[in-house]
Amino acid sequence: MLSVFQFNRNIRSLRRYRQIVRVLVKYGFEHALSLMGLSRFVARGRRLFRKPEPELTRLSPAERMRLALEELGPTFVKLGQILSTRPDVIPRSFVLEFARLQDQVPSFPFEDALDQISRELGRDPEERFSFIDPEPLAAASIAQVHRARLVSGQEVVIKVRRPGVVEAVETDIDAMMGLAVLAERHLPRSDIYDPVGLVKEFARTIRREMDFAREGHTIERFAENFAGDPTLYFPTVHWDCTARGLLTMEFINGIKVSDTAALERAGMDRRLIARRGADAFLKMVLTHGFFHGDPHPGNVLILPDNVICLLDYGMVGRLDAQLKGYLTDILLAIVQRDVDEVISLLLYSGEIADTLDTRALKRDLTGLIDNYYETPLQEIEVGRVLLEFLEVITTYHIKFQPDLMLLAKALVAIEGMGRELDPTFDMVEHLRPFMKQAVRDRFSPRQLIREMNSNLLSYFTLARNLPRDLKELLNRINRNKFKIDLEHRGLDRAMREFDKSVNRLSSSLIIAALIVGSSIVMQTDKGPKFLDFPVFAFMGYTIAGFIGLWWVVAIIRSGRL
Repeated sequence: MLSVFQFNRNIRSLRRYRQIVRVLVKYGFEHALSLMGLSRFVARGRRLFRKPEPELTRLSPAERMRLALEELGPTFVKLGQILSTRPDVIPRSFVLEFARLQDQVPSFPFEDALDQISRELGRDPEERFSFIDPEPLAAASIAQVHRARLVSGQEVVIKVRRPGVVEAVETDIDAMMGLAVLAERHLPRSDIYDPVGLVKEFARTIRREMDFAREGHTIERFAENFAGDPTLYFPTVHWDCTARGLLTMEFINGIKVSDTAALERAGMDRRLIARRGADAFLKMVLTHGFFHGDPHPGNVLILPDNVICLLDYGMVGRLDAQLKGYLTDILLAIVQRDVDEVISLLLYSGEIADTLDTRALKRDLTGLIDNYYETPLQEIEVGRVLLEFLEVITTYHIKFQPDLMLLAKALVAIEGMGRELDPTFDMVEHLRPFMKQAVRDRFSPRQLIREMNSNLLSYFTLARNLPRDLKELLNRINRNKFKIDLEHRGLDRAMREFDKSVNRLSSSLIIAALIVGSSIVMQTDKGPKFLDFPVFAFMGYTIAGFIGLWWVVAIIRSGRL
């Protein structure tokens, strides 16, 4: 039975859907909406915005889309920020423009924050906190942060989810999914961009980000990975004051890594901090396969004894063993300037189209590597090289894991901080021992034995299931139950055009039949008459004339004479 909540959600989704269309029309995207079959909504939007604002007509499509996302609100701003890490999906101009999107929104009232804390804890906030600062330290689209003190006297910070944000995000996701389905059905070459898959990925990402209990577990996972490492510190999570919409963790009093003057006054070793930060991040990537996805200077604090503390664990990246190995091989080939090996790895990955022009790809990759040929290794920015590499391969519609782009951007941030702290910072030098260790681990006897056992187990499972699978296949064939599901792609437009042609041909036959029939009736000179003409003949000519006129107008409007 359809619940009242579900019904209300559907009503909100429809209302939001119409609002999205109006905003897109306002910023000049009515052509794409019309192609998606939303002409009725486009017409309504045009009535609201008869003339586009003069300043909008001078902007590029990427700039207009950024403004549209900002007007549509926080959920769409988040979508744009995620798309800015996907140059394999959207053009470079949109990637650069979406990178300018800022997640800055006004803070919500302190009374609403207290109500939200009470709901999440299931009790009065005063039972857990002796003090909560009414002024937030920071405010974003999903939550805001307040400094507080537990009844035990510990200084903490609390991250409170915005009231109603979950419902608003779910409504926006429903509307996005509707538009994505229409785009996949109607827009040409949409299968390359996979709009439905993108919305699903975005929904998964933002739902994780709204779950603060999950973020708390992420902090503890990082702390466990670096247990016993005195160079890193992770804030303690207070689970008795944490829930899905509330995160309470230890307040960290440190110096921002970007405040080099304060670091100097405190007697910190900037070069040591740069080395420790690089080693820690590379260990996250190449050893743990689990890394901080947003290590910008505002999320990095320096504690006494040059200890590094990372904040904000809402965005993390993951690399499985296969992807780590692939990344290691790619980086080795790029650093060693081996274009043939890079091409071989791309071909082996299987994420390329059959129509790939390998010669053109090799030419572009050679040009990329030649740009760094005379550059000393210590001056090469690994993150920047990886970003440029990914940008080159995306022009050939080679797909890669989204976490690779997140990693490249995180590497750029890490290297930028490292060079700010230490002008002689050399990421390649830090990278070399990790990559050598990764290669040694891959070809170690233990790893080889593990892979051999895994392969043998797979072959054993295949051999064990093969007789049963063959028997089932033969039984289905004997019972005429054997079916092959075929999925056609890109034929919808051709089928629509074919239907239009058939309809026009049918209309032509009807018109011809009416004219011929009316002419025969006209010759018989029988039946009721009107102005000395047979009524049935007159009616036949009239109907044929109306159908013919309607048909000609439709053809002219379609623009295909």
